[in-house]
Amino acid sequence: MTRLGTAIAAIGLMTLAACDGGAAGQTEAAPPDVDAQISSAAAAAASGQDAAAATAAPAYASIYPGAEVEQPAVSAAGADGPGGMVTFATDADPEAVVAFYRDQAEQGGLSSLTALSQGETRAYSAAGDDGAAVQVVAAPDGEGRTSVQLTWSAGR
Repeated sequence: MTRLGTAIAAIGLMTLAACDGGAAGQTEAAPPDVDAQISSAAAAAASGQDAAAATAAPAYASIYPGAEVEQPAVSAAGADGPGGMVTFATDADPEAVVAFYRDQAEQGGLSSLTALSQGETRAYSAAGDDGAAVQVVAAPDGEGRTSVQLTWSAGR
């Protein structure tokens, strides 16, 4: 299966888990080296080096610090409030990216729904009672970087 196929399959599984409201998937602790990457990423985000304001995303869906946005964010409004999607690339590994978003979601009051791994691809989703949600799929891009697709809903 290609990396794109893997990412699409992961998004499909996260969508199914979110639809039934259950806590599908597995939750795994981040290894110590990932914790260090999260700490430095969180420090960069706290210093204003993220692009949350530029994408109108809530703090739990800010662009990973130091990442390069590949295409402008797509925004929309719906029953669960404003939301959007953005793709970007980073030098961080997929596990560190997902661990960063898990930490951001928990700080934002969201509950974890899924944490999936297939090969080197990692996916994560979280949601709140008000319709707020975040989903992230991170996979190696074959050029030494990680390609990330991030979607969010700000909630009602």
